[in-house]
Amino acid sequence: MRLRLLAPLLAAALVAAGCTESGEPPAPDVLRVGLAAPATLLPADVRDQSGRMVTGALWTPLADYDPATGKTVPRAAESFSSPDRVTWTVKLKDGGKFHDGTPVTAQSYVDTWKAIGAERWQASRVVKDLLRAKEITAPDPLTIRVVLDRPSGQVPALLSSPALVPLPASALASRDWAGFAQRPVGNGPFRLDGAWQSSGGKLVRVADAPGKARTVELKTGDAAAQYDEVKAGKLDLSTFVPGDRHEAMHADFAQRHVMWALPTAAYLGFPLNAPHFSDATVRHGFALGIDRAALEAGALGKQVDPAKSLLPPAVAPGERSSTCRPCTFDAGAGKSLLTQAEFPATPVHFGQSQASWLRPLAEQVGKAVGVPLAPEPGQGPFAIDVALTTPSPQEVLAEIVKATGYQSDGFADLLKSAEETDSADSGEVYRLVENQLLRDLPVVPLWSGHGHAVWADRVGDVKATAFGGVDLSGVSVR
Repeated sequence: MRLRLLAPLLAAALVAAGCTESGEPPAPDVLRVGLAAPATLLPADVRDQSGRMVTGALWTPLADYDPATGKTVPRAAESFSSPDRVTWTVKLKDGGKFHDGTPVTAQSYVDTWKAIGAERWQASRVVKDLLRAKEITAPDPLTIRVVLDRPSGQVPALLSSPALVPLPASALASRDWAGFAQRPVGNGPFRLDGAWQSSGGKLVRVADAPGKARTVELKTGDAAAQYDEVKAGKLDLSTFVPGDRHEAMHADFAQRHVMWALPTAAYLGFPLNAPHFSDATVRHGFALGIDRAALEAGALGKQVDPAKSLLPPAVAPGERSSTCRPCTFDAGAGKSLLTQAEFPATPVHFGQSQASWLRPLAEQVGKAVGVPLAPEPGQGPFAIDVALTTPSPQEVLAEIVKATGYQSDGFADLLKSAEETDSADSGEVYRLVENQLLRDLPVVPLWSGHGHAVWADRVGDVKATAFGGVDLSGVSVR
């Protein structure tokens, strides 16, 4: 009987000491991390938070950009400068190297961006549609020269994208992108030891960093199981918290969890040329019938933040002091607006989409504002899911215009002015752009994604960013 009592006590003592199942404590310089399986480790085509975290460890971007202030903090770059916002000069820091030992030069970036522009990757639209450079050259090994087809102050924000990091000459020559994604070679604080496997991989730090993890063991798997493994001391850090652990997280990891904004957003768009939806009053009526909090707690599994503004936090130039009116739930006011606009009692079809949230949203709105739903296809509201590649507001606004065909007197001029303004000073102009869109409402802001991480007692200094996820290079272990 005594042995039966001692067994659970001993197991609890080992967990408290941070020991593994075998009784051996983890190595003091090894960080064990759980994550969802990344779709790819090709930085120009990463779309998920696991991929962003791993490529963020393998590559160093030109700069870190803070959308709240518009300020750029150089990383691989020394500086960004332009006399006229048409011709931009990027100076690189000397001594940069890829993990294969070859130098990172200005030509590395020029060749990489040309390759991105020729492929159908997530970052291709940045090079072709947002940067829109007439000429990209490397006058010398440490200088990138970018000549645009119009003035833009958003270049530092665009070029700081972690999707525009350089690729080594060997990868650019072979064009074996699938093979490269299995054995990526970057210029960041960690290199990949061996090939990436479906079960995960191992990162090894390139340069010494006292107190920080020298090796990161990445393990893919079920989020709920990994959450429990951190509690049990079998993992040090889990980078995804499922909805059914969301409330428990605050008790289980009171001072050992973090949440951060993801570069994703969802909108409800309208067919602006359809007779029933050409009136902004109708669109506002539908907006007020959306209970975002109920959807966040239900269909969306507590993985989003209800929208307070049109621009998501990952790219918003500053924060709104209050929630925008179309972002609030007020079924009574929504019904009144539809009555005021003489909206017909015609059943409304919500467009076809793979978005899991569209059907429950349609049912909720129909009930809230008294609009019957039509099962057959027709012109009606549709889902817009946006996955951003850069921290510039220009990208999400371009997606909204593309999806809806929205045009309005003065809007193009406002958007042009915001783009031309230096990124550090553009917040006020982007707020004017946002206010016009909230007035005309071609799309209804719904929510933006957020990430979660929880960690064990032996782990510290866990920080995360929208476009990089958890910064593995900064995590300390003991």
